[in-house]
Amino acid sequence: MNSPVCKLLEQLIHLEKSNATPVYIQASQQIINAIQRGYLTEGTWLPGTRTFGELFNLNRNTVVAVYDELASQGWVEIIPNKGTCILVPEQKTAAIKATSQHIDQVNEYSKTTGFPFQPSFNLAPTEEQNKKKYSINDGQPDLRLHPTHQFSKWYSASMKRKTLISKWNQTALPSHSAFEIQLCNYLNATRGFHIKSHNLMSTRSIEMSLYIVSQLLLKPNDTVLVGDLSNYAANMIFQQSGANIKTIPIDDDGIDVDYIRKHFIKNAIRCIYVCAHRHYPTTRALSAERRLQLMQLAKDYQFAIIEDDFDYDFQFDGSAMLPMASSDANGVIIYLGKLGQSLFPSFQTGFVIAPENLISEAKNYLQILDRQGDLIQEQMLSELIYEGEIHRLIKKNIIIYKQRRDFLCECLTKNFKKGVYWGKPSGGLALWLRFEPKISLVKLAAQAQKHDLFLPKTILYQDKSTCCIRFGFGDLNEEEIETVVKKLKEAYSLMSNS
Repeated sequence: MNSPVCKLLEQLIHLEKSNATPVYIQASQQIINAIQRGYLTEGTWLPGTRTFGELFNLNRNTVVAVYDELASQGWVEIIPNKGTCILVPEQKTAAIKATSQHIDQVNEYSKTTGFPFQPSFNLAPTEEQNKKKYSINDGQPDLRLHPTHQFSKWYSASMKRKTLISKWNQTALPSHSAFEIQLCNYLNATRGFHIKSHNLMSTRSIEMSLYIVSQLLLKPNDTVLVGDLSNYAANMIFQQSGANIKTIPIDDDGIDVDYIRKHFIKNAIRCIYVCAHRHYPTTRALSAERRLQLMQLAKDYQFAIIEDDFDYDFQFDGSAMLPMASSDANGVIIYLGKLGQSLFPSFQTGFVIAPENLISEAKNYLQILDRQGDLIQEQMLSELIYEGEIHRLIKKNIIIYKQRRDFLCECLTKNFKKGVYWGKPSGGLALWLRFEPKISLVKLAAQAQKHDLFLPKTILYQDKSTCCIRFGFGDLNEEEIETVVKKLKEAYSLMSNS
């Protein structure tokens, strides 16, 4: 018990039995860490399992598991009737950070660089820490509606496809994948397009799509037009490209096209960013008349329209208006969309639809950012589209989300007799709440926190003319909606009385 190895192990190994990581993994990681750092050298004999167990108050079976784990990775050799001897594998792997470290903390990695680099203010994270039981977001779907059991079977079946390995091993990928062909068929059927695979590029997300498009379109000081109170995530991407963002007024019919015609001249605008159905964050729809005016203006002024159709799948009342891109004969529209918003994020995919020459260049950028893609995801989504499962999932979830929208409106009406106003949107997963008379939304958020309700800054919109909240209801069930509205009312009442 007093051997030098035992004393060294006592200094090196610190086990936390309350830790989620199993004790035998903690111990083996810390021993590997000690070997890699040179504290335990090749040829050193580790204490016997009983001695090791007494040293750290461990069951002998746990110690056996520690040594077996080390042996399976090639760090020790277990010699029957003799003991366990440390080896140093010929192919050394990267150092494993042990669960607890004390004696070797002097070797921790540097927190700062030894060279200058350009930080990006525009890409500062917008997420906030939140430990409250209830929270409101900007309109995210409810992942609890994801058909987990069905997807586990579909995913497993996709992984077993014999063609999958051959696709991964291809040195040159085909110009158009089966997934892109299926996605084209789906978009042609649901959105009125007449596209082929060379008009489409699939990406990991709608944000990746917009980033690639901005790299193609924008140079420093180019002018990008966005609606007043626009999508902060899109603005971050435009600003990172060096563009100058100009805001355009929004009214009940959406973007004010006449304002653009009066205040800008031909060739002064590089592109305009619009939401296809409901403007983010106000949920106001772009009218058919404004759509025609905007498309004509884009042709006359020679600028691009980036049409973001992020919530096409969530149309509750009537039929969704077809995208402007479905009737674009002049090649002025770049259409961004999402597939699978009712699924777990790892099964969702973004896509870009545009003229063939732009898609060809965009895919060059995609090869740099995401050459491999996710073949299992694509295989599974292809089959879900072909078998009609995607369409069925959307239809089922639309019924649930519509009920939640209507219930939220009922709860707001019941709790707020005055002071808060909203319109019921025809779709989407958020309401635009307006406070009149105006209050401090920052103080409202602080009061809400006292009632275990979190209001992130990204849903608060306040300036001289605006005092509104984008209230996302998609990820809340009816019981949660009722509780959240009551807590919001309590916070609002305290604000009104103060």
